[in-house]
Amino acid sequence: MPNNDPSGGETFVAKRFDGKAALITGGSKRLGRETALALGRAGARLAIHYNSSKEPAEALCEELKGMGTDAYPIQADLGDKGETATLFEKAWDRMGRMDFLVNNASIFPSGRLDQMGLQDVHENLQVNAWAPFVLTRAFWRRLKGTQDRGSVVNLLDTRLVGGDLAHAAYHLSKVALSELTTLTALEFAPELQVNGVAPGAVMPPEEFSDDYLDSLTVDLPLKRRGYPRDISDATLYLLGASFVTGQVIFVDGGRHIRLGGNT
Repeated sequence: MPNNDPSGGETFVAKRFDGKAALITGGSKRLGRETALALGRAGARLAIHYNSSKEPAEALCEELKGMGTDAYPIQADLGDKGETATLFEKAWDRMGRMDFLVNNASIFPSGRLDQMGLQDVHENLQVNAWAPFVLTRAFWRRLKGTQDRGSVVNLLDTRLVGGDLAHAAYHLSKVALSELTTLTALEFAPELQVNGVAPGAVMPPEEFSDDYLDSLTVDLPLKRRGYPRDISDATLYLLGASFVTGQVIFVDGGRHIRLGGNT
Protein backbone atom coordinates (compact mmCIF):
# COMPACT_ATOMS: atom_id res chain seq x y z
CA MET A 1 0.00 0.00 0.00
CA PRO A 2 1.51 3.43 -0.88
CA ASN A 3 2.31 5.74 2.00
CA ASN A 4 0.26 8.89 1.55
CA ASP A 5 1.00 10.11 5.06
CA PRO A 6 1.62 13.87 4.75
CA SER A 7 3.56 14.00 8.03
CA GLY A 8 6.78 12.89 6.33
CA GLY A 9 9.19 10.09 6.93
CA GLU A 10 11.10 11.03 10.10
CA THR A 11 9.84 10.43 13.61
CA PHE A 12 9.98 13.46 15.88
CA VAL A 13 12.07 11.59 18.49
CA ALA A 14 14.91 10.49 16.24
CA LYS A 15 17.57 8.67 18.28
CA ARG A 16 15.88 9.67 21.54
CA PHE A 17 15.83 6.05 22.72
CA ASP A 18 19.39 4.94 21.96
CA GLY A 19 20.16 1.83 23.98
CA LYS A 20 16.61 1.34 25.26
CA ALA A 21 14.93 -2.04 24.88
CA ALA A 22 11.26 -2.57 24.00
CA LEU A 23 8.81 -5.46 23.65
CA ILE A 24 5.94 -4.92 21.20
CA THR A 25 3.15 -7.48 21.07
CA GLY A 26 1.67 -8.08 17.65
CA GLY A 27 4.61 -6.12 16.33
CA SER A 28 5.00 -7.66 12.89
CA LYS A 29 2.02 -6.09 11.10
CA ARG A 30 -0.12 -2.98 10.81
CA LEU A 31 0.10 -0.54 13.76
CA GLY A 32 2.56 -2.77 15.61
CA ARG A 33 4.93 -2.69 12.67
CA GLU A 34 4.63 1.09 12.35
CA THR A 35 5.46 1.50 16.04
CA ALA A 36 8.37 -0.91 15.80
CA LEU A 37 9.86 1.05 12.91
CA ALA A 38 9.40 4.33 14.76
CA LEU A 39 11.15 2.92 17.84
CA GLY A 40 13.90 1.52 15.65
CA ARG A 41 14.44 4.92 14.04
CA ALA A 42 14.61 6.36 17.55
CA GLY A 43 17.43 3.95 18.43
CA ALA A 44 15.62 1.35 20.53
CA ARG A 45 16.40 -2.36 20.46
CA LEU A 46 13.29 -4.46 19.88
CA ALA A 47 11.69 -7.77 20.73
CA ILE A 48 8.97 -8.29 18.12
CA HIS A 49 6.25 -10.60 19.39
CA TYR A 50 4.13 -12.52 16.90
CA ASN A 51 1.68 -15.41 17.03
CA SER A 52 1.39 -16.89 13.54
CA SER A 53 3.05 -14.17 11.41
CA LYS A 54 6.54 -15.65 11.53
CA GLU A 55 7.74 -14.51 8.11
CA PRO A 56 6.58 -10.87 8.51
CA ALA A 57 8.16 -10.77 11.99
CA GLU A 58 11.48 -12.09 10.70
CA ALA A 59 11.40 -9.71 7.73
CA LEU A 60 10.71 -6.76 10.03
CA CYS A 61 13.61 -7.73 12.27
CA GLU A 62 15.92 -7.81 9.28
CA GLU A 63 14.65 -4.40 8.21
CA LEU A 64 15.29 -3.02 11.69
CA LYS A 65 18.77 -4.50 11.78
CA GLY A 66 19.41 -2.79 8.46
CA MET A 67 18.58 0.48 10.21
CA GLY A 68 21.33 -0.22 12.72
CA THR A 69 19.35 -1.54 15.68
CA ASP A 70 18.99 -5.00 17.21
CA ALA A 71 15.67 -6.78 16.72
CA TYR A 72 14.52 -10.30 17.54
CA PRO A 73 11.26 -12.15 16.80
CA ILE A 74 9.59 -13.97 19.71
CA GLN A 75 6.60 -16.26 19.18
CA ALA A 76 3.74 -16.72 21.66
CA ASP A 77 0.01 -17.35 21.46
CA LEU A 78 -1.58 -14.76 23.74
CA GLY A 79 -4.73 -16.86 23.74
CA ASP A 80 -2.77 -19.45 25.70
CA LYS A 81 -2.31 -18.55 29.38
CA GLY A 82 0.89 -20.55 29.66
CA GLU A 83 2.55 -18.92 26.66
CA THR A 84 1.40 -15.49 27.83
CA ALA A 85 2.90 -16.10 31.26
CA THR A 86 6.37 -16.82 29.87
CA LEU A 87 6.53 -14.26 27.04
CA PHE A 88 7.94 -11.37 29.04
CA GLU A 89 10.67 -13.48 30.63
CA LYS A 90 11.69 -14.77 27.21
CA ALA A 91 11.91 -11.22 25.89
CA TRP A 92 13.81 -10.01 28.96
CA ASP A 93 16.31 -12.84 28.73
CA ARG A 94 16.81 -12.25 25.01
CA MET A 95 17.25 -8.49 25.36
CA GLY A 96 19.04 -8.49 28.72
CA ARG A 97 16.70 -5.82 30.12
CA MET A 98 13.49 -3.99 29.24
CA ASP A 99 12.60 -0.31 29.24
CA PHE A 100 9.37 -0.24 27.27
CA LEU A 101 6.34 -2.47 26.74
CA VAL A 102 3.78 -1.76 24.02
CA ASN A 103 0.66 -3.91 24.38
CA ASN A 104 -0.50 -3.69 20.78
CA ALA A 105 -1.74 -7.21 19.92
CA SER A 106 -5.48 -7.80 19.85
CA ILE A 107 -8.19 -9.84 18.23
CA PHE A 108 -11.15 -8.10 16.57
CA PRO A 109 -13.99 -10.54 15.88
CA SER A 110 -17.36 -9.20 14.81
CA GLY A 111 -20.51 -10.07 16.73
CA ARG A 112 -23.39 -8.17 18.31
CA LEU A 113 -24.90 -8.72 21.73
CA ASP A 114 -27.59 -11.10 20.52
CA GLN A 115 -24.84 -13.38 19.16
CA MET A 116 -22.39 -13.05 22.05
CA GLY A 117 -21.61 -16.02 24.25
CA LEU A 118 -19.47 -16.34 27.36
CA GLN A 119 -16.72 -18.00 25.34
CA ASP A 120 -16.56 -14.97 23.05
CA VAL A 121 -16.09 -12.70 26.06
CA HIS A 122 -13.45 -15.01 27.50
CA GLU A 123 -11.43 -15.19 24.28
CA ASN A 124 -11.42 -11.43 23.81
CA LEU A 125 -10.59 -10.73 27.44
CA GLN A 126 -7.72 -13.22 27.38
CA VAL A 127 -5.93 -11.65 24.42
CA ASN A 128 -7.00 -8.02 24.64
CA ALA A 129 -6.97 -7.39 28.40
CA TRP A 130 -5.55 -10.27 30.45
CA ALA A 131 -2.41 -10.75 28.36
CA PRO A 132 -1.47 -7.05 28.55
CA PHE A 133 -2.03 -7.14 32.32
CA VAL A 134 0.10 -10.26 32.78
CA LEU A 135 2.94 -8.75 30.73
CA THR A 136 2.71 -5.44 32.61
CA ARG A 137 2.77 -7.22 35.97
CA ALA A 138 5.77 -9.31 34.91
CA PHE A 139 7.56 -6.10 33.90
CA TRP A 140 6.82 -4.52 37.28
CA ARG A 141 8.00 -7.59 39.17
CA ARG A 142 11.31 -7.41 37.32
CA LEU A 143 11.79 -3.78 38.36
CA LYS A 144 10.38 -3.93 41.88
CA GLY A 145 13.03 -3.20 44.49
CA THR A 146 15.43 -1.67 41.95
CA GLN A 147 16.10 1.89 40.87
CA ASP A 148 15.17 1.06 37.27
CA ARG A 149 11.99 2.46 35.75
CA GLY A 150 9.87 1.36 32.81
CA SER A 151 7.06 2.65 30.62
CA VAL A 152 4.02 0.79 29.25
CA VAL A 153 1.58 1.86 26.55
CA ASN A 154 -1.68 -0.04 25.99
CA LEU A 155 -3.40 0.24 22.61
CA LEU A 156 -7.09 0.92 23.23
CA ASP A 157 -9.81 2.15 20.84
CA THR A 158 -11.63 5.41 20.15
CA ARG A 159 -14.90 3.55 20.66
CA LEU A 160 -14.31 3.45 24.37
CA VAL A 161 -16.62 6.45 23.94
CA GLY A 162 -19.91 5.53 22.31
CA GLY A 163 -19.38 1.78 22.23
CA ASP A 164 -18.98 -0.69 19.39
CA LEU A 165 -22.17 -2.69 18.98
CA ALA A 166 -20.82 -4.57 15.97
CA HIS A 167 -17.90 -5.97 18.00
CA ALA A 168 -19.46 -6.34 21.44
CA ALA A 169 -17.02 -8.80 23.06
CA TYR A 170 -14.03 -6.91 21.66
CA HIS A 171 -15.44 -3.67 23.05
CA LEU A 172 -15.87 -5.16 26.51
CA SER A 173 -12.25 -6.30 26.48
CA LYS A 174 -10.96 -2.85 25.51
CA VAL A 175 -13.02 -1.25 28.28
CA ALA A 176 -11.41 -3.71 30.69
CA LEU A 177 -7.96 -2.80 29.37
CA SER A 178 -8.73 0.88 29.82
CA GLU A 179 -9.60 0.28 33.47
CA LEU A 180 -6.48 -1.83 33.89
CA THR A 181 -4.45 1.05 32.49
CA THR A 182 -5.63 3.19 35.40
CA LEU A 183 -5.28 0.49 38.03
CA THR A 184 -1.79 -0.61 37.00
CA ALA A 185 -0.65 3.03 36.77
CA LEU A 186 -1.57 3.30 40.45
CA GLU A 187 -0.53 -0.13 41.72
CA PHE A 188 2.74 -0.51 39.82
CA ALA A 189 4.09 3.00 40.44
CA PRO A 190 6.74 4.27 40.81
CA GLU A 191 8.49 1.47 38.91
CA LEU A 192 6.16 1.72 35.91
CA GLN A 193 4.36 4.46 34.06
CA VAL A 194 1.28 3.05 32.33
CA ASN A 195 -0.65 4.97 29.69
CA GLY A 196 -2.91 4.29 26.74
CA VAL A 197 -3.42 5.37 23.14
CA ALA A 198 -6.94 5.11 21.71
CA PRO A 199 -6.67 5.07 17.89
CA GLY A 200 -9.40 6.15 15.56
CA ALA A 201 -9.66 5.09 11.94
CA VAL A 202 -6.06 5.46 10.77
CA MET A 203 -5.73 2.13 8.99
CA PRO A 204 -8.56 0.38 7.13
CA PRO A 205 -9.55 -3.19 7.95
CA GLU A 206 -7.62 -5.61 5.76
CA GLU A 207 -10.63 -6.19 3.51
CA PHE A 208 -11.09 -2.44 2.79
CA SER A 209 -9.12 0.17 0.85
CA ASP A 210 -8.05 3.62 2.02
CA ASP A 211 -11.25 5.01 0.51
CA TYR A 212 -13.07 3.50 3.49
CA LEU A 213 -11.23 5.86 5.85
CA ASP A 214 -11.84 8.88 3.65
CA SER A 215 -15.57 8.20 3.88
CA LEU A 216 -15.46 8.50 7.68
CA THR A 217 -13.98 11.97 7.85
CA VAL A 218 -17.28 13.76 7.34
CA ASP A 219 -18.23 13.14 10.99
CA LEU A 220 -14.85 14.15 12.44
CA PRO A 221 -14.25 17.62 13.87
CA LEU A 222 -10.90 17.79 12.05
CA LYS A 223 -12.48 16.69 8.73
CA ARG A 224 -9.42 14.68 7.75
CA ARG A 225 -8.16 11.15 8.15
CA GLY A 226 -5.30 10.00 10.32
CA TYR A 227 -2.32 7.77 9.56
CA PRO A 228 -0.47 4.98 11.40
CA ARG A 229 2.34 7.45 12.16
CA ASP A 230 -0.11 9.49 14.24
CA ILE A 231 -0.48 6.47 16.52
CA SER A 232 3.22 5.68 16.68
CA ASP A 233 4.04 9.32 17.46
CA ALA A 234 1.58 9.31 20.37
CA THR A 235 2.95 5.99 21.59
CA LEU A 236 6.55 7.19 21.50
CA TYR A 237 5.60 10.40 23.27
CA LEU A 238 4.05 8.46 26.15
CA LEU A 239 6.94 6.00 26.34
CA GLY A 240 9.37 8.88 26.73
CA ALA A 241 7.31 11.24 28.89
CA SER A 242 8.81 11.20 32.37
CA PHE A 243 5.90 12.81 34.26
CA VAL A 244 2.79 11.26 32.68
CA THR A 245 0.94 8.18 33.90
CA GLY A 246 -2.61 6.86 33.90
CA GLN A 247 -3.51 8.87 30.80
CA VAL A 248 -5.28 7.88 27.58
CA ILE A 249 -4.61 9.92 24.44
CA PHE A 250 -7.40 9.70 21.85
CA VAL A 251 -5.82 9.91 18.40
CA ASP A 252 -9.04 9.99 16.42
CA GLY A 253 -9.53 13.40 14.79
CA GLY A 254 -11.85 14.38 17.64
CA ARG A 255 -14.34 11.56 17.18
CA HIS A 256 -14.67 10.86 20.92
CA ILE A 257 -15.71 14.45 21.69
CA ARG A 258 -18.20 14.62 18.83
CA LEU A 259 -19.95 11.26 18.75
CA GLY A 260 -21.85 10.00 21.74
CA GLY A 261 -23.38 6.90 20.19
CA ASN A 262 -22.76 4.14 17.70
CA THR A 263 -24.94 2.11 15.41
